Amino acid sequence: MKRLLKHKVISGVLGSAVMLLSTALWAETAIIVNPANDAPITSEDVAKLYLGKTKSFPNGKEATPVERGEGSAIRVGFLEKIVDKSESQMKAYWSRLIFTGKGVPPNAVDSDKEMKELVAKDPGAIGYIDVTSVDDTVKVVLTF
Repeated sequence: MKRLLKHKVISGVLGSAVMLLSTALWAETAIIVNPANDAPITSEDVAKLYLGKTKSFPNGKEATPVERGEGSAIRVGFLEKIVDKSESQMKAYWSRLIFTGKGVPPNAVDSDKEMKELVAKDPGAIGYIDVTSVDDTVKVVLTF
């Protein structure tokens, strides 16, 4: 009986630890723009920008989407949650557009620091970073 109780306690503790760890690994992501950008932006607007379906913000100003490098966890999460595509689906999508001459994928950067610097310099830039990297050089328009 004691052995069964001990097993249940250990299983419960391990299960709780796994849940906490998985929550910690999935950090919140912030979609950022230049602080001068006053456009109201929805997640649908963001998806259209990253899919090349529109080239401007809802207020008509030109938009320059910037993404993170292939294989990065933040990019995978962004594509799944905002664009509703896997990384391989997104690659195939852009391959078709490039082949037909209908589009060019967003430029990519390797870090939150690079993303912030680029967005802070370009009034039309939009990107995404870990919410813990946000500072006053950028403006958060959405989080997920």
